[in-house]
Amino acid sequence: MKKIYLAGFDVFYPDSAERGERMKDLCAEYGFIGLYPLDNHCETAEEIFEANTAMIRDCDIIAANMNSFRGFEPDSGTCFELGYAFALGKKLYCYTEDSRTLRDKIGAQDKEGFTVEDFDFPINLMMAVPSEIINGDFETCLKRISESE
Repeated sequence: MKKIYLAGFDVFYPDSAERGERMKDLCAEYGFIGLYPLDNHCETAEEIFEANTAMIRDCDIIAANMNSFRGFEPDSGTCFELGYAFALGKKLYCYTEDSRTLRDKIGAQDKEGFTVEDFDFPINLMMAVPSEIINGDFETCLKRISESE
């Protein structure tokens, strides 16, 4: 069975352990093994980094929650995980429930006057280009993965 690393800010929810179990159960229903970052039971930042990057090396696919987190952008840790997985040649799937482009979400400039890119993606081009972007929730992403793999 192919392994899917479940990237995203889901680990920060108060019910993160239960959420991870539900996500892994859904993976099993679609014929995959879900690897959830909290499965590592680490305590230090270094342990978390080493364990999660090892999971990424061990997986076949990344399913990344790219919904906005603490603002207009996805979780920065998730963005790192996508880049790392891309460098390793993993298949990338990004899901978001807000498929509006960055320009539609923010405008031509943000509140500090910085230009907002205009490439018709709901996330930054460096994550959008190497990924398949799914409009929907985690299960919608799993359905798409099961159709493609």
